[in-house]
Amino acid sequence: MSRGVKTGIIGTVFAGMLGVAGFGAYNIYTGLDSGGGGGGSSANEQSSPTNSAPPSGKDVTDIASDFLTAWSSGDITRAAQLTDSPRTSTGALTAYKTQAHVTSVEFTPSPPTETAPTVVPFTVTAQVSYQGVAVPWSYRSSLAVVRGIAGKPVVQWKQSVLNPHLGDGDTLVTGQVPAPDLEIVDRKGRVMDPADYPSLVRIIPDLRSRYADKVGGGTPGTETYVEKGDQSAPQTLNVLKKGKPARLETTLDATIQKAAEKAVTGKDKSGVTAVDVNTGGILAVAYNPASGFDYALRDNAAPGSTFKIVTSAALLEHGMTPSSPAKCINGANINQGKPYKNDGNMNNPSANLKWDFAQSCNTGFILKANTIGTSGLKNAAAQFGLTKEWNIGTPTQDPSVPGGSGDEFTSEMIGQGQIQASPLIMASVAATARTGDFHQPRIVAKSLIEGPIATAPGISQQTSQYLRQMMRSAITSGTASGVMSGFGPDSGAKTGSAETDTSAEPNGWFTAYDGSVAAAAVVHSGGHGNQSAGPIVAAVLRAS
Repeated sequence: MSRGVKTGIIGTVFAGMLGVAGFGAYNIYTGLDSGGGGGGSSANEQSSPTNSAPPSGKDVTDIASDFLTAWSSGDITRAAQLTDSPRTSTGALTAYKTQAHVTSVEFTPSPPTETAPTVVPFTVTAQVSYQGVAVPWSYRSSLAVVRGIAGKPVVQWKQSVLNPHLGDGDTLVTGQVPAPDLEIVDRKGRVMDPADYPSLVRIIPDLRSRYADKVGGGTPGTETYVEKGDQSAPQTLNVLKKGKPARLETTLDATIQKAAEKAVTGKDKSGVTAVDVNTGGILAVAYNPASGFDYALRDNAAPGSTFKIVTSAALLEHGMTPSSPAKCINGANINQGKPYKNDGNMNNPSANLKWDFAQSCNTGFILKANTIGTSGLKNAAAQFGLTKEWNIGTPTQDPSVPGGSGDEFTSEMIGQGQIQASPLIMASVAATARTGDFHQPRIVAKSLIEGPIATAPGISQQTSQYLRQMMRSAITSGTASGVMSGFGPDSGAKTGSAETDTSAEPNGWFTAYDGSVAAAAVVHSGGHGNQSAGPIVAAVLRAS
């Protein structure tokens, strides 16, 4: 059932109710060898009050047959007496007719198996009728026979005997639902079924629960459904009359989402997010495994050299240009701090900022740390919205740039230290670099989101222009050249790898934009970002 939790639909089931007349249409087709004991008395008479041995095969088949016969004939009192919880089962069996509106039923039992000798599976073939609409309903269930308090064999009562989807505290209901189904659609009006997009299996229900009561339109249908005792979303089991679903429009794009799902396939502990650079609208969210942690929206790992976009913005807004000298010296640092190695031990004393960016030279940025001072990096991060809480319309991990001094400061210059980010955050960083403006990412319309949406001043157009030059150079002559081959002049990228304390291989990062779409990805323990995360981002951008 695609909607939020129903409330106030059903009345109280009176546990003391004893049976309902009018079950005459109920029948049972017995597939059990009951030994001719259809009345059920023989099993009870033969059981010793103090017998604690497991029920015999004959006990099991006799009691199961007697119980199903009584239930099918409408003798709820008799059926309940054959269980270990007569009061609870009386209420539940009564509600099966009065609240689920099951008007006729046939049971076809199967013999117990060797591995479960006290469990009797059975098929239910029923008819459900409500307000002049009648439809068939068939499903499989089972019951278990145990010894009761007096030692006699009885049916072990569980709600799942009525239907396997019922748990303790759940109720089976047939009626008109209080609200229409809610379809989740992408920005082009295409329905987003979570069955087609594994990474949305948890996000789509969250959107339904948050916004179902804020979306107009649609008409409710008539269904048999599980009313959950824990107030979670109900579960549809049988549809009597379809309604017309309401629609919740998201910023997602079905085509890009499909590409993102495919791109992370086979890459364990990976995530990718794509955003619209002009609006902040989230176009795709995918992570692998889809049943595991959400590495796309909720990761909190150091972003490595992809953060050099922010560091470069800080340097550019403190008077540097892409052509400003910035020596690349392997093993260097400032103020007698710990030495930093460059990838491949690269050295280029004549390097400038653009070259350092394209080749991802760590010390080229670290040696310029005094240019911006200990507060400069955090001030630049604030321009990208990285010091605010984000409210995107579904749970996410906020960015974190704590700032610091000494080795923490120089580590943050290259996206290490205590900085925390997710692919969503780094996709937003690339989007801000592309346009100069910060648009807090979101997955639904701003008008639907409760609470404040983060704002930030963005960066100057001059800084944005410089960043576009530098990010383009990473494609034309730098570390992103191979994976981003074929992308045109309105594209830019930044590779990254982030060392961790728990993995021999660094986490691979990559962020890029092409036209109006920006994307970022991470592959934990993936090694170099251009080899692990880069192909994911490139595939997503090509789909856009």
